[in-house]
Amino acid sequence: MPPRGDPLKGRELVLGVTGSIAAYKAADLVSAVVKRGLGVTVVLTQGASAFIGPLTLATLSRRPVVTDLFAPAGTGIEHVDLSERADVMLVAPATANVLAKLALGLADDALTTTALVLKRRTPLLVAPAMNTRMWKHPATLENLDRLKARGVIVIPPAEGVLACGTEGWGKLAGVDVLVAAVEKALAG
Repeated sequence: MPPRGDPLKGRELVLGVTGSIAAYKAADLVSAVVKRGLGVTVVLTQGASAFIGPLTLATLSRRPVVTDLFAPAGTGIEHVDLSERADVMLVAPATANVLAKLALGLADDALTTTALVLKRRTPLLVAPAMNTRMWKHPATLENLDRLKARGVIVIPPAEGVLACGTEGWGKLAGVDVLVAAVEKALAG
């Protein structure tokens, strides 16, 4: 049962999950926030579905997972409806590719289209996860600066052993860090 007065209870999160090995951590994130009463709708990119299946995230969120921009959904336009309901949007993990798309305003899938139509007052958070060289690449740093200038909240990656076996910055921030960032964004 969520603690009394929990800032997550009754609020709505759109969680974008992208094609990173860290996508599997989305299951723990969804489980943690649903237990606290946060409603979660997951938007899974095609790349992410290679790492984690929609059934897992649908089971944990107790909601259908959005995987296709053009799939029939209800009576409205799915990405617009999602943006209207969202109190906060988090992209975790956020690949270098999706960061670039968001920085440039490209919208070619359900995730980037939802982010582009998000209401201005709705916080958008991104939690990058990638190889250290990708994280430090000038193009990635420029894209992050562009996003920050627009008010996007960047949750920095952690340092440690990466999936490729090297050590450095690029691990997805821990679930506790992601939850705390969502709480802070919802608080104002």
